[in-house]
Amino acid sequence: MADTICRTLRDGGLEGEHAPALTIKDSKASPFGFDVFNYVLTQLSNYILAGKSQSRGLVVVAYSRSPSFYVDLLKRRGIDIASSHDWIHILDCYTDPLGWKNWLIDKDISQEASSLSSFCQDVRNLDKLYSLIIEQGKGLIGQGKDRFSIAIDSVSEMVRHASISSVAGILSNLRSHDQVSSIFWLLHSDLHEIKFTSVLEYLSSMVASVEPFNQAAFGQRVDLENLSMLEQNFRKGKFHVRFKRRNGRVRVMVISMFLYFCGECADLLYRKSSYIYFTPLLV
Repeated sequence: MADTICRTLRDGGLEGEHAPALTIKDSKASPFGFDVFNYVLTQLSNYILAGKSQSRGLVVVAYSRSPSFYVDLLKRRGIDIASSHDWIHILDCYTDPLGWKNWLIDKDISQEASSLSSFCQDVRNLDKLYSLIIEQGKGLIGQGKDRFSIAIDSVSEMVRHASISSVAGILSNLRSHDQVSSIFWLLHSDLHEIKFTSVLEYLSSMVASVEPFNQAAFGQRVDLENLSMLEQNFRKGKFHVRFKRRNGRVRVMVISMFLYFCGECADLLYRKSSYIYFTPLLV
C-alpha cells in the first residue's frame, strides 16, 4: 500500500488538475510517521533518478531535520549524491528558522549538505517561503514544462510560527502551481485541534495514518518489560490510507500488520488482514 502511494506521487497530476497531495499523519501513540515520510522520500527520489517520474526535481522543506540528515539518509539508501545538484534541493528551515544565528550557521551543517541547501531565516513569512520553494524548484528544472515535487517534513512545525489559515493557504497554492508534480507532508495529529487536521485532510488527495493496534499477535497483550530490545521494535499496527477519487468517492484501505522500525527505515514484515471500502466524499 505504501508503494501505491509512491506510485501516485510519481505519476503526478494531469494537465489542468491540482497535483496529488499526501498527508502522513501520526500521533504520540504511534509515532512512526517520520519513518513513512523517509520511505516515501527515498522511493520518489529513486523514481526521479531513474527518469520514471513526472517530476524532474525534488525540493525538501526541512523543518524538523537538518540538511545533513537528509544527505546521510539518501547516502544510506544508496542514492547517488554526486548527481544530486541536478535534481534535489533542501530548503533549510531547521538551522536558523528566525534568523538569530546569522553567520554562525555554517558550522552546523556538512559541506555536502551546504552545497545542496539554502536557508530560510524567517519561517513566519509564508509568502517569502512560497517564493523560495518555487524559486528552488525552477532552479532544478528550468522554466519549461517540466515539474518538480515538494516534501515538507513537518506541517506541525509550520503552525508554530504561522496561522492555520496561512499554512493551509500556502499548501493549497503549492498544490495548484502548474510546475508542481506532487507534494507530501508530515503531520503530528495530536498536537492540533481537529479542525486543522480536517483542513489538511480536505486539501489532500491521499491521507496515510499510522495508527496503534492495542493487542499483540494471537490476542496476547505486549509486556514490554519481558521483551528484548530487538523484540520491542516489532509492533502490530494499522496503516490506514484514504484515496480521494475524481468521481467524488473516497477509497479507504486499512492493513493490520506487524511493523519493524529500525533507525530511519520502516519495513512491513507481515500482512495480517486488509480491507477496502468506498464512501461518499463528505466536506
